Amino acid sequence: MTADDRSFPVYHPAALDGVRRKRMIAFLIDFTLVCILWLIACVIVGILGVVTLGLAWLLYGAVFPIVAILYSGVSIGSRGATPGMRAMGLIFRLDTGEQPNFWQGAFHVILFYVITSFTGGLALLISLFNSRKRLLHDMLIGATVENA
Repeated sequence: MTADDRSFPVYHPAALDGVRRKRMIAFLIDFTLVCILWLIACVIVGILGVVTLGLAWLLYGAVFPIVAILYSGVSIGSRGATPGMRAMGLIFRLDTGEQPNFWQGAFHVILFYVITSFTGGLALLISLFNSRKRLLHDMLIGATVENA
């Protein structure tokens, strides 16, 4: 399989075998890691709050989104997959076959949380009805998650 072939997994069903199940497990791994990083960031903000006489405590509401965006943007942008995706043998590819950059990885996670928040997760069911097993936020940025 050449690099050009991998950009079109619809022609290679083996590239999509078990992707839904692997993505769910990868999400749980990534969410756990983001929560650990969030707790560390909260401790740092707490200490900064003491130093700044409470001013830094205004950041608490933004800590989780910032950590999640940085986590996904850096990991997808630098390695083409989050640590959870790599653990499950998945890779994140753009429809053009290119590796995504930081902004595409960050936008991907922003779309995921916004879409699942407003639809209560029902938008995730869209993967059951398309041949490439893509979710709504994958389609919006033109990406596919496939087996590495």
